[in-house]
Amino acid sequence: MRTLAIECATEACSVALLGGDQKHFRHEVLGRGHAERLVPMIAELPNKGRADRILVSLGPGSFTGVRIGLATARALGLAWGAEVLGYPTLTLVAVRSWQPNPRPVTVCMNGGHGEWFVQNFSDSSTAEGPVQSLSPQDAAHFAKHRVVVGNRSSELAELLGDDTMSLDLGPDARAASLLHETHLLADLTPIYGRAPDAKKPGQA
Repeated sequence: MRTLAIECATEACSVALLGGDQKHFRHEVLGRGHAERLVPMIAELPNKGRADRILVSLGPGSFTGVRIGLATARALGLAWGAEVLGYPTLTLVAVRSWQPNPRPVTVCMNGGHGEWFVQNFSDSSTAEGPVQSLSPQDAAHFAKHRVVVGNRSSELAELLGDDTMSLDLGPDARAASLLHETHLLADLTPIYGRAPDAKKPGQA
C-alpha cells in the first residue's frame, strides 16, 4: 500500500510517499506559505504523490497549517478514492525519539501567546493524557519525564534541571511510517490544544 503523509502543522512543511522499502520526501522550513507550497511539494513526488492512503497531521500547531493540511488531504482523498486518516502532531514527534529504544518522554512544542504545547508519553508512543497549552512555568510542573523532545525542549530542560536530556526534534512526514495503527484516526477533527483566539460576540 502506498501512503502519502502530510505534515504542515508547524513552521516546517513536509510530505512523504511511503511504501515497501522506498521513501520519497520533501521537507522545507517555511514559517509561512504552506498554502502555496504544499500541493507543489506533493506534485514533486513520484506519480505526483498518488497513494492508496493519506495520513495528515491533526495538530496541535498552527491553526492555518493544520487546516491547510486537512483540506488538501480531504481533496486528494476524494480525487484518488484514497482513505484519509489523521494523527496527532505531538505523537509523531514522540515516536521520532524512539532511538535507541522506546522510553518515557515529554514532548514540548511551540504554542501561541508565549505558551507551549506539552504532552507526556509513557513509552515514546502512548500518551498519558491530552495535550496541554501551558506557560513555561506550568509546563515545568506538568512534565513527568527527564527526556524532553520538541522544538521547545531545550528551554523546558533548563527549567527542569541538569539531569534532563533534550532532543530538538520536530514533526516530519517521513516518521509517519513509525506510527502504530492505533495512532491513526478516522475522525479528522483538528486538535488545536487551546481555545481559538477569536471569540463569538456576546448577545445583545
